[in-house]
Amino acid sequence: MSQTILKVEGMTCNHCKMRVEKALQALSGVESVKVDLAAKEAVVTGETERASLVKAIVDAGYSAE
Repeated sequence: MSQTILKVEGMTCNHCKMRVEKALQALSGVESVKVDLAAKEAVVTGETERASLVKAIVDAGYSAE
């Protein structure tokens, strides 16, 4: 099981945090998601390609790298 850490820009509140979490949890292969609003990070555990994770965050309206 791998863990991916993504920097997420554009989150300003808990609603933003929840949107990013839901977008990532909807992907197949994702086991768990922890989004830290203060650190602007998303930690994803599972077997999902990084590009798919970034695309989900961008599609939710935020930027990620």
